[in-house]
Amino acid sequence: MDRSLSLITPTGHLTLGNLLGALRGMVAAQDAGDCFFGISDLHAMTTGHEPASLRAAVAEVSTLFLAAGLDPARATLFRQSQVPAHRELTYLLECTAYTGELNRMIQFKEKGRGVASTRASLYTYPVLMAADILLYRPSSVPVGDDQRQHVELTRDLAIRFNSTYGPVFTVPEVTLPRAGARVMDLQSPGSKMSKSAVADAGVIRLLDPPDVVRRKVARAVTDSDTGPDAVRAAGDKPGVTNLLDILTACGGSADGLTTYGALKSAVTEAVVAVLEPLQKAYTELAADPAYVASVFAAGSARCRDVTAPVLAAADAAVGL
Repeated sequence: MDRSLSLITPTGHLTLGNLLGALRGMVAAQDAGDCFFGISDLHAMTTGHEPASLRAAVAEVSTLFLAAGLDPARATLFRQSQVPAHRELTYLLECTAYTGELNRMIQFKEKGRGVASTRASLYTYPVLMAADILLYRPSSVPVGDDQRQHVELTRDLAIRFNSTYGPVFTVPEVTLPRAGARVMDLQSPGSKMSKSAVADAGVIRLLDPPDVVRRKVARAVTDSDTGPDAVRAAGDKPGVTNLLDILTACGGSADGLTTYGALKSAVTEAVVAVLEPLQKAYTELAADPAYVASVFAAGSARCRDVTAPVLAAADAAVGL
């Protein structure tokens, strides 16, 4: 049975983009193979963080995983930090990686731009990501353009390790992810809607109440076109295109809409309809945090069993 792996980092409140672009695909994949869906809390430590805020974010994301429809009977749900092999294999792979490779990582350069200092963990983050992948021996890794470079590094490290120490790791193929909606920021439609965005006005959070959703959509960027064909997707209308994409992804239709006011009203109603059952399930689950914690504890225990022989093989291969 093919294995698949997806991780979400708890660096902010999850957004509509996370739901439409990632969580929906994870829910749909639950019956397609042996699925491992994790919360990458170690990744959240590559930049400054408050311990209490990290714990709260992990609890919220854990609850949202279940509220969105991920089923512990059909997929393994886990916390990265509760599986020590992730940290242990990272060091072995750091002993396999070269600084020249890490110097070329684009995300490190982008996140460090304009910052007085950056954490060493941000520099080595791609190696931790490689450990995340190689521990589960997936045959393929679906990845978007923003992470393709990291998965290519994963392949390079696996090939180098295998050729130097012996065959331990499956070298994964890079594949295109399942089609999912690409949701852009309502205020800056040239940028993806981000859970770690500093400005919140253009970001719809999964737990935003209906009045907040309505206010954010009402203030979404469009353009000055007021003609009969104003509501249309086009390269010169990124804000309008984004609203139309959100409407379609949420099950709505733009048929008959001729004004931006009507479009925004339709988008609001469609988004609220999608978020309402998720928020209801979240409220019920949040009332029983012990249950949520037990789901992830059981999943993490299974991950420890699955990753232990891979780590043991890597340890033995390097002479430990």
